[in-house]
Amino acid sequence: MKFANAVVKFRVPIVIVSLVLMVPALLGMIGTRINYDMLDYLPSDMETVIGQEELLNEFGKGAFSFIVMEDMPGKDIAALADSIKQVEHVDTVLCFEDIADPSIPKELLPEKIYSAFNNGNATMMAVFFDSGTSSDVTMNAIREVRALAGKQAFVSGMSALVTDLKDLCEKEEPIYVGIAVALACAAMMLFLDSWIVPFVFLASIGMMILLNLGTNYFMGEISYITKALSAVLQLAVTMDYSIFLWNSYNEKLRTIDDHKQAMAEAIHETLTSVLGSSVTTIAGFIALCFMSFTLGADLGIVMAKGVLLGVIGCVTVLPAMILLLDKPLQATKHRSLIPDMSKAAKGIAKVFPVFIAVFAVLIFPAYYGYSKTNDEVYYDLGECLPQDIDYVIANSKLRDNFDIAATHMVLVDADTSEKDVRSMIAEMKNVDGVKYVLGLESVVGPLVPEEVIPERLTSTLKNNKWELILVNSEYKVASDAVNAQIDELNGILKKYDKGGLLIGEAPCTKDMISTTGHDFKVVSAVSVLAIFVIIAFVEKSVSLPFILIAVIELATFINLGLPHYMGQSLPFIAPICISTIQLGATVDYAILMTTRYKSERIGGANKHDAVITALTTSIPSIIVSGMGLFAATFGVAVYSDIDIISSMCMLMARGAVISMVCVILILPALLMLCDALIRHTTLGMGGIENDTKHSHSGKLLHSN
Repeated sequence: MKFANAVVKFRVPIVIVSLVLMVPALLGMIGTRINYDMLDYLPSDMETVIGQEELLNEFGKGAFSFIVMEDMPGKDIAALADSIKQVEHVDTVLCFEDIADPSIPKELLPEKIYSAFNNGNATMMAVFFDSGTSSDVTMNAIREVRALAGKQAFVSGMSALVTDLKDLCEKEEPIYVGIAVALACAAMMLFLDSWIVPFVFLASIGMMILLNLGTNYFMGEISYITKALSAVLQLAVTMDYSIFLWNSYNEKLRTIDDHKQAMAEAIHETLTSVLGSSVTTIAGFIALCFMSFTLGADLGIVMAKGVLLGVIGCVTVLPAMILLLDKPLQATKHRSLIPDMSKAAKGIAKVFPVFIAVFAVLIFPAYYGYSKTNDEVYYDLGECLPQDIDYVIANSKLRDNFDIAATHMVLVDADTSEKDVRSMIAEMKNVDGVKYVLGLESVVGPLVPEEVIPERLTSTLKNNKWELILVNSEYKVASDAVNAQIDELNGILKKYDKGGLLIGEAPCTKDMISTTGHDFKVVSAVSVLAIFVIIAFVEKSVSLPFILIAVIELATFINLGLPHYMGQSLPFIAPICISTIQLGATVDYAILMTTRYKSERIGGANKHDAVITALTTSIPSIIVSGMGLFAATFGVAVYSDIDIISSMCMLMARGAVISMVCVILILPALLMLCDALIRHTTLGMGGIENDTKHSHSGKLLHSN
C-alpha cells in the first residue's frame, strides 16, 4: 500500500515527469534505425552471411541489382550506364559493351554472352554497390538510379525490395496506427461505462508506447515488423490492465467516499492482479528470444519491454490522470452495452458435456490444419509486397525477358587454376535450371589470355583473394527447385574449392528456411513450458496449467489451422510469432476465470455454482479485452498492403476472438469435468468436498 499511497500523493509530479519524458522518448524513436532486410537476422556463423561479409569487405561489393531496359536506343543505354556509374556508392556497372570490348575479337566471344544481356527490345545491365544490401546509402542510391533510369527501366534486386518496403511502411504506418487507436477507442467506448475514459486510457498507453519506442534507441536498430506491430500490440495487450484499474476504482468508490483512498486501494489490487497476468504475457514474448533467427529476439525484447512499461504506466500515470480528471469522468459515465451474464453462464454450465464433445472433436482437425499451415508458409520476401510496386514489376520484367528468377554469386579462391574454374563453370552450366554462368573464364574462350581482357572487367570479377562468378537461375527464390539447385551448385563448388562460398538472395533464403523451421519447435516448446510454470506458480496447481494451456493451444491450433483449410499461404514468420503471442496475450482470460472458480470453490460453493459465478463475473472482462485486441489489430489487417503485417494482424484479431470463445465455452466445461482432479492437485483445495451443497455464489454475484 505504500507504493499506492505514494502514487496518489504525487499524482501531479507523475503526470509532469511523464510528459517531460516524452521529449527524449520522441528523439530516441526518431534516432532508432529501422531495418527492412529479413536476411540480416540470419545467424552470423552461416556460410551465406560470412560470404556476404567477404563480398563487401574483401571485394568491395555489397548490394547487387539487375536493371532491365525496354525499347531504349543503344546510345541512350550507354548514356544511362555512364550516369549510373556516377551515382554515389555505385561500384560497378556491367553491361554488354563492357564485355564486348574492341580489344577482344567478337568471334571469340561466346554466343550466349550477347543473349545474356539482350533479348528483342529488352537490354539488361548489372549494377554492384559498395555498400550493404539494406544500408541507408544503398537505398538512396537505388532511388537515384531509378530517377535516372526513368519509366523505361526497371531495377530489381534485394536492395530494390528493401527500398520499396521502407517507402510503403513509412507511408502506411501513421495511417494504421491511427486506425488501431480509433477502433480500439470505439470498442472501449461501447463496452466500458464511460465516454471519456477511453481517451484517458489511450493517453496513458500512448505515453508508454512512445517510451518503449524511444528506449529502442539503445538497441541500435529494430526491424520494420517490430516497429509496425509493437505499438498496435502494446496498445491491445496493456489495455486490459487499464480496464482492470478503472473497474477496480469504481468498485472501491461504492464503499469508500474518499476518491484518493479508493484509488490507492484500486492501485494495490490492480498491481497484485496484473503482475500475474503480465508475467505470462512477458514470458510469451521472451520465448521469441530463443529463436536463432534473431528477428525473434528483436520483437520479443521490444514487446516484453512494452508490456512491462504498460504495467508501470497502468499503476502510475493512469491513476494520476484519472484522479486529475475525476469529475468529468464520473459525470460522463453510462451503462455498459454488455448485459448481465448470469443467464448465459447458467446456460453454458447446463450443457457443459456438449462443449466437452466439441473440444474432443476439434482437437484433431485443428492440429492437422495447424501442422499443415507450417509446411505451407512462403519465404519469398517479394510476395509480401503489392503486385503493382516497382520491385515486383522489375522482377516480372527480368523473368519475362531473360528468364531469370534468381541470381547466385559464387566466390572462389583467386588462386584456383583457370582450368579448374573452367571445369567448375562447365559443370555448373549443366545443373538443372541454370540459365547461364558469368565469370572471367566464361566471358571469353580459352584462346583469349587474361592479360588482354579489359582491366575494368577483370577488376569487376576478380581481386587478390576472390574471383566472383554470377549464376543466373530460372527457378524462383524459396522454391524447392532452387533449393535443390543450390545444394548441387554448392557440391560442385566445394569439389574445386573447399573454402568457396555460394551467396545471394536464394541461398540466404534457403538458410532462413532451415533456421526458422528449427526455431518454430524451440519457441513453441519454450513458451508453453514457461507459461506452464508461471500458471502452476500463480494457481498453486499441477493440473490447472494443463487445462488452461490446452484451451488456449486449441484456440491457437484453430487460428493457425484455418489458413490450410482456406487455401491461404502465410509469411514464414507469422506462425512462429502468432503461436507465442496468442498464448501469452490470451492466457490471461483463462487465468481470470480459473482464479475466480478457485476462490468460489474454496469459499464453499459447489462446482456448478463456482463455474456459473466465475463465468458471470469473467465474461464482461474477457469480452472487453478480446474485442479490444480484435479492434486494434483488425483495422490494420484490412488496411495494410504489406502482407507480413496484414497477415499477422489478421491472425491476432482472429486469435483474440477464437481464444475468447474457447475460454468462455470450453474452459468452464473442463473445470466441471476435471473438478475432482483439480481439487486433489491444487494447494488449498484438498479439503473441499465433491458434493458441497452450501453456496455463496448468489451473494457473490450480487456483490459484483
